[in-house]
Amino acid sequence: MEPELSHFKAGTYRFTPQMTVREMLQLLASGKEAQFPLRFVEGMRVSDYLRQLRDAPYVKHTLEDDSYATVAKALGLEHADWVEGWFWPDTWMYTANTSDIAILKRAHQKMVAEVAKVWEGRMENLPYADQNQLLTMASIIEKETAVAEERDRVASVFINRLRIGMRLQTDPTVIYGMGAGYTGKLTRKDLETPTAYNTYTISGLPPGPIAVPGEASLKAAAHPAKNAISLFRRRREGGPYVLPQTWSVITVRCRII
Repeated sequence: MEPELSHFKAGTYRFTPQMTVREMLQLLASGKEAQFPLRFVEGMRVSDYLRQLRDAPYVKHTLEDDSYATVAKALGLEHADWVEGWFWPDTWMYTANTSDIAILKRAHQKMVAEVAKVWEGRMENLPYADQNQLLTMASIIEKETAVAEERDRVASVFINRLRIGMRLQTDPTVIYGMGAGYTGKLTRKDLETPTAYNTYTISGLPPGPIAVPGEASLKAAAHPAKNAISLFRRRREGGPYVLPQTWSVITVRCRII
């Protein structure tokens, strides 16, 4: 055997039927381990990511449980309650025996860096006390619309509501606050039942994000469209929001069901 092919490096490798013995030996000697993808999708919750990690192949599980407190402790977060929403949505590649916390740490560091960058370049005089509130608004935008061109306008609606002291009144916050109690359809009672996240019953932003926002929603929260609109409605067929250009167009908030 050739000397350079006699020193194998431990790991998990991916062979193909077409590879020759020499190519296999070269791969084993190279140390280029197989990479596995794990996709974190925007709009999901961190609890969804944790379940994905539990089911992902070849991941080393080190977290005692999937509670946010456990995640915060394992990551050594400065703000222990800044967990929901604080993980960058992307396809994360890893090798066999990479720990769950190592993958989460990469996603968290990326989100922290991106939020800091957006925070630094945000529009002046936005009603956010800190970066967590910016991320909270971004998460609401993410859950309210999946249409790219709507995001900055939806952001402006919620920003304007905050500025005039109007409640945000957004259904996704109600759903988040209900937790496991949500069965797939909101009722009037749900909207009227107070929780820390129910923006029909509380004023201002909820205490934290309700999902992981994508980059577009994050930028929209930092750069909302410039208008005075604080009302919108959704078309019956579930199409884009219709945002009136003047107060004379619409005088009440109307969600057509």
